[in-house]
Amino acid sequence: MTVPFFAMNQSFSSTLPLIEESLDAFVDQASWVNDKQVRLLEQAIEAYTGAPFAIATGNATDSLIISLLALGIGPDDEVIVPCYSFFASLSCVLHVGATPVFVDIEPGSYGLDCAHVEACITPRTKAIMPVHLFRQMVDMQALKAIAQRHRLLLIEDSAEGIGMRWDGEHAGLIGDIGVLSFFPTKTLGALGDAGMILTRDPLLASRARQIMDNGRDAAGLAQRLGYNSRMDDLQALWLRARMLELEPDIARRAVHCALYDKYLEPLTQWVQRPVTLVRNCPQRTVDYVYLIEVPLRDALAAFLAARHIGTEAYYPLPLHLQPVCEHLGFQAGDLPVAERASTRALGLPLYPDLTPAAIGRVCEAIGEFYAAQGADL
Repeated sequence: MTVPFFAMNQSFSSTLPLIEESLDAFVDQASWVNDKQVRLLEQAIEAYTGAPFAIATGNATDSLIISLLALGIGPDDEVIVPCYSFFASLSCVLHVGATPVFVDIEPGSYGLDCAHVEACITPRTKAIMPVHLFRQMVDMQALKAIAQRHRLLLIEDSAEGIGMRWDGEHAGLIGDIGVLSFFPTKTLGALGDAGMILTRDPLLASRARQIMDNGRDAAGLAQRLGYNSRMDDLQALWLRARMLELEPDIARRAVHCALYDKYLEPLTQWVQRPVTLVRNCPQRTVDYVYLIEVPLRDALAAFLAARHIGTEAYYPLPLHLQPVCEHLGFQAGDLPVAERASTRALGLPLYPDLTPAAIGRVCEAIGEFYAAQGADL
């Protein structure tokens, strides 16, 4: 049995009929970029998340850069970021000329460890940018208190956070500004790249909307230097149709994770399953990645690949050890929790179209691998 890391064939086929009746209106539009369908998607995201302002962009990386620029962050500023995330969480800071200050991650959540943040604050610190990863949010109660205490901006990299909530507030709306990603593998995925900025601040929303559209205002006059990061209307049309299945998809993901938990329970000697950390505020988790930690991670991944089972290593090299950050002077061993996770964390297939039989095959193969190691492990 072939089990790809990600596949949406069934969901793709079921979504196509939902957009057919809207295609005529789409074709008749005056523009197919940042037009009527995009406005409708922004309204749908505002309604779903509770965001007063949602600004569609070309992708989530652009959304992060635009957010930093809208907040006035640039050279001579420092931004506190976790050292364990997708590269865009770092590159956005470098793109605006600011300096990333890395903090280790919290065991279990893989998010920014709030216990280490205040020790990293300097007179140059302008903002803190947590990343909500895999299934749960960073401890936003603790982090918001730190930000308020030191008068720092709070930017939420909630690219994976659609549907996640903290004490009733949607991810991306607890800080000053936040982002969502609609990359095809995300919980709400487009047909290609697409992103969104969320904020409660009308001034930030206005700035972000200008920056993503070449710095232009509603009259088409360039008020600032910006980017061309407008969303295509076809992506917006698709995403609005997919939103009809968002909550059912989230529920399916939870069922799949519960099945993984059940099948992997006998393997706890080798396999560390995902956990939900207890917080002081109620949170709603959303399973974007089913992440395990295991010894011999790379050997296991190769074993599964040989059996046509897809996996993803998260993340093979922490951000502070990336070559582009060599000038910052970090060394191996500086941030041990992230460095250990980077050698052990493995994402297993997880998507709405996944079947119980496929999950069973994945777990069976993992068991075969560790049984074969015997006393050598």
